[in-house]
Amino acid sequence: MTSQSPLDRLAGPGSVLSKEPPDANEFAGLVQSGLARLRDAENTSNSLYSRFDLAYSAAHALCLAALRHRGYRSSKRYIVFQVLPDTLGLGPDVWRVLSKCHDMRNRTEYEGALDVDERLALDLIGACRKVAAKVRSL
Repeated sequence: MTSQSPLDRLAGPGSVLSKEPPDANEFAGLVQSGLARLRDAENTSNSLYSRFDLAYSAAHALCLAALRHRGYRSSKRYIVFQVLPDTLGLGPDVWRVLSKCHDMRNRTEYEGALDVDERLALDLIGACRKVAAKVRSL
């Protein structure tokens, strides 16, 4: 009997992941989008909120690319961050930052909270850089 991978255990009817064959064009588009947004997030002439939003979107695109590369699709936006140990081998130092920023993004989008500070934006950009480096090696 073979053991299921952590991603397999999260996949199936009604689950947060579903198996779907990887698509090279989709992967390339997500990576291109993520890297372009990361470059824009690093541009300090953009406002803090724009940089945060761009870095969050970049991280999401790159994490989704990694998940799609492994042959899965997510039904919940946040899952792409939580499965980073299984998709890219990245630990809690990265996924916890991304998860916190996901929560902050939701508070900003749905509650109008604007609690982003420079430290959080820099931490997000740093985590996104680590994701980008791993994705480039796929």
